Amino acid sequence: MPPTTFTSRTPTIKRILKEAAEITTNPSPDFSASPLETNLFEWHFTLRGPPSPSPYANGLYHGRISLPPTYPLRPPSFRFLTPSGRFEVNREICLSISGHHEETWQPAWGVRTALVALRSFMDTDGAQLGGVKSDAETRKRWASDSADWTCLECGKSNGVLMQEQEEMAGEGERGTEEVPEELKLGYREDLGETSTEKKDVAKTEVKETERRDVAPGAPAQIQPQSSSQIPVRRIQPQQVQVLAPSSWDVWLDKAIMAIGCLLAFLILRRLMSFIV
Repeated sequence: MPPTTFTSRTPTIKRILKEAAEITTNPSPDFSASPLETNLFEWHFTLRGPPSPSPYANGLYHGRISLPPTYPLRPPSFRFLTPSGRFEVNREICLSISGHHEETWQPAWGVRTALVALRSFMDTDGAQLGGVKSDAETRKRWASDSADWTCLECGKSNGVLMQEQEEMAGEGERGTEEVPEELKLGYREDLGETSTEKKDVAKTEVKETERRDVAPGAPAQIQPQSSSQIPVRRIQPQQVQVLAPSSWDVWLDKAIMAIGCLLAFLILRRLMSFIV
């Protein structure tokens, strides 16, 4: 597969190329690191174990570095491919200021700083930093066998890779590179679980606060209202007043009856004349 062509215009690519050139021009005898020809965001590294009396003193450890698309704003992640007895093989490791917040990674740090930190963290308590539980003899045995371990992608053993690195570094004085005190280590899935746990705790605290605001002390109980407790408007029945008939009304009624009788008499008389 031919090498992929990258543009150096973006800040991320410029930073990656700058770090790769710096590691090449200022090589360290304790580690080597370089990006793949096909992907600048994927690196391989070979790391020498911490000095004696560390059980990893004779060990050479190979692994991968993955740079996020927003590097260096986000930290790189690492995977050890060589068994060491300290880190689980092919398990992603993150570096950050806090073991639970990788967003606090300092952009001023880089791959070199991270590799120096990894090397120093190898001698820390594995149980404390989420490492593998194994005794010193097992770690020493793996360290002695690590030089023959070969990366299939690189096509070289750890011993050959570090020998080439030592030749590049020369016989100059080996300086000690310090690790920032704020830099911590943790596994990525542990960071995710911790972040989720914190979110759940925050939600629980919000719910508890709402409960306290609604009903301090004993929880409030809503009593159902009976029909007798519901306010209603009472409608008073209206009394119909019956007015006594006046004398005028009585006279009018009698006049109407008289006229009616007269009309009936005239009609009957008219009919009788036709019959006779």
